[in-house]
Amino acid sequence: MITAKAAAKINLFLHAGERRDDGFHPLQSLAVFADVGDMLEFHPAEELSLSVRGRFAEGLSDEGDNLVLKAARAVNAVARIVLTKNLPVASGIGGGSADAAATLRALGKGGDGRLLEIAASLGSDVPVCLLSRSAWMEGRGEILTPIAQVPRLPMLLVNPGVAVPTAAVFRALTSRRGTAMAIPKTIDLAFLRAAGNDLEAPALAIQPVIADVLGELDAQPGSLLARMSGSGATCFGLFDKAERMNAAAAKIALAHPNWWVCATRIV
Repeated sequence: MITAKAAAKINLFLHAGERRDDGFHPLQSLAVFADVGDMLEFHPAEELSLSVRGRFAEGLSDEGDNLVLKAARAVNAVARIVLTKNLPVASGIGGGSADAAATLRALGKGGDGRLLEIAASLGSDVPVCLLSRSAWMEGRGEILTPIAQVPRLPMLLVNPGVAVPTAAVFRALTSRRGTAMAIPKTIDLAFLRAAGNDLEAPALAIQPVIADVLGELDAQPGSLLARMSGSGATCFGLFDKAERMNAAAAKIALAHPNWWVCATRIV
């Protein structure tokens, strides 16, 4: 048996360009990974199968052919796959993409270039999840530059229990910062505060509760930055100290028992 962790992907910022002829929007983003994620087991088998368990398994109950199975087929692998779904579904933190990337890492054979090509064919977030470390994303997400100097800060993830379809967010996108930004020499809080997430406004229009999440995170002692990740609805708060992040997690979880609240850190 092989086990693999599919770490949550967080977009510290995300800028979009005008829609391309192929229907996709060019992106610029700084993606980092959290010390939390889904878990996958790969057992020897005579045919390919997938079972899902965990807190958010029900969110995949209507998905007969998800990215995990597509990734396994793309590398001609046969296994009995068990996915423990710890991350919310359709939440902007790359859950399905990270699961697919973990499948490619566990079952794929051949060079990194081939796996990256397969990853790009599966989705915009799959290549960076295959890398699974901090990276500057460009193109659709397939052009990656590893970034070493990201502050390893405590990070609180909060999802209000709503799904935000990525396609709907992009359809509602009206304001774009563009993708001409050069990679800065220093990634610090000043840079991150000046950047933003172009998808936040359209996601808020679809699910206004995201504004409540951002307000809660921003109001906590020790909060350095509160922002939505990806196309939402998961938001993150960066904190100065783990103790204050943990206190904020307890306070928000008590006030909103139906929200997913996860204290973690950038790895």
